[in-house]
Amino acid sequence: MTEWRVLLTRPAEESRALAASLADAGIFSSSLPLLDIEPLPVTPEQQAVFHDLGRYCAVIVVSKPAARLAVAQLDRTWPQLPWFSVGAATAQVLAAQGLNVKYPPTGDDSEALLQLPALREAIARPDARVLILRGEGGRELLAERLREQGASVDYLELYRRFLPAYKAGALIQRIQLERLNGLVVSSGQGFLHLQALAGADWPQVAQLPLFVPSPRVQEMARVAGAEKVVDCRGASAAALLVAIRSYPVPTL
Repeated sequence: MTEWRVLLTRPAEESRALAASLADAGIFSSSLPLLDIEPLPVTPEQQAVFHDLGRYCAVIVVSKPAARLAVAQLDRTWPQLPWFSVGAATAQVLAAQGLNVKYPPTGDDSEALLQLPALREAIARPDARVLILRGEGGRELLAERLREQGASVDYLELYRRFLPAYKAGALIQRIQLERLNGLVVSSGQGFLHLQALAGADWPQVAQLPLFVPSPRVQEMARVAGAEKVVDCRGASAAALLVAIRSYPVPTL
């Protein structure tokens, strides 16, 4: 058993799976979900995009919720075009439906995906057009870099993320009661919700080591005043474990 006692902030189902992996490694965790997912209404425009996937040279799925909502609308007549995901967990959702999915072998972030040779090959054609399936907002860097490489990019937003309702002070109370000495967020939106829930307690919360999935979220946290931000280079349990084991347990 290590001395780490970390707060997990993913949606409840994902936090349970991550907590089990941490427990196997002797790490205590507590869950306070900071992201709830609400599917957006299915519109005729959304259905039209799914029925005309053949006009794209690649489809990129940025999260597991996007993958689950996408496969719920797909039928067996979709064209066999290249599919890409930001991480392995999202790829598994798509691959279970028989889709040919490629993802970065290391690094669950936009930067790693942009370096993937298969994606570079897919957008090399002069008329390259890419579809990104996502929630409301997010992954702007991905689209920006694809456009810089000559591809046109469309978004299809399938869900929205929101902060669950908690009483004022819930975050700092959890940290103090359970003697937590580390925080984990899995996305930029998750970090913004962490800061929002902290409220007036943010200066105190910001002193704890914060484990984040990418350089982009690391920079967000640093700009906001977080003092010890660790880039895990991925949102997987394996990436988090490597980062936790390589960082010294703080003395509180």
